[in-house]
Amino acid sequence: MLHGQSADSVLARMDSASPSFRGVSAHLTRLIHTAVINDDSRETGSFSLLRMKSREPRVLIRIEKPDQRIVSLSERKAEIYNPKAAVVQEFDLGKQKGLVDQFLLLGFGVSGKDIRKSYAVQYLGEATVAGQKCSRLDLTPKSGQVKEHFSHIELCIADPGAYPVRQKLFEPSGNFTDITYSDVKLNPSLRPDDLALNLPKNVKREYPQR
Repeated sequence: MLHGQSADSVLARMDSASPSFRGVSAHLTRLIHTAVINDDSRETGSFSLLRMKSREPRVLIRIEKPDQRIVSLSERKAEIYNPKAAVVQEFDLGKQKGLVDQFLLLGFGVSGKDIRKSYAVQYLGEATVAGQKCSRLDLTPKSGQVKEHFSHIELCIADPGAYPVRQKLFEPSGNFTDITYSDVKLNPSLRPDDLALNLPKNVKREYPQR
């Protein structure tokens, strides 16, 4: 069992781990709950993240089931590739870049001090998620803009370790997204090319924002 835990001790652990964080790879399970129809949908795949020298993250998410999809995030651009349709959609993240960092990447290499700046933090106790002991934190956004997207977020931080095992994001509507990471490998041997989309020549590129 974990003893003597508090929000401060968990965030201090994240402060200590943040400077050495370079990247991560993991198996991903994402459950999306739609409150109005009380429906759950689930998808599984893999997640890879590399912090560039500029500190900008590069991310590749491969969804394998139920339908294949690959999501690539680099700097201010997001690409979503649908192999069945042979279509890749490109999005300019623009002002939404900060929201992507806060939600999708929350806890990966982020310091406890940075979390304190953006959220009111409450310690919820201990749990075991995907076979990993962890400390549960509840984060309430301080920014009104962020609250429009998520009323609060539950993070389960590995102990020992300081990375998320679970991110549960609650929307004001009652919808939530529950992301669980397993088989986590910290600072794996990743190169930028490993996280790039390798697209066939016949792929059609679309720009939904235009």
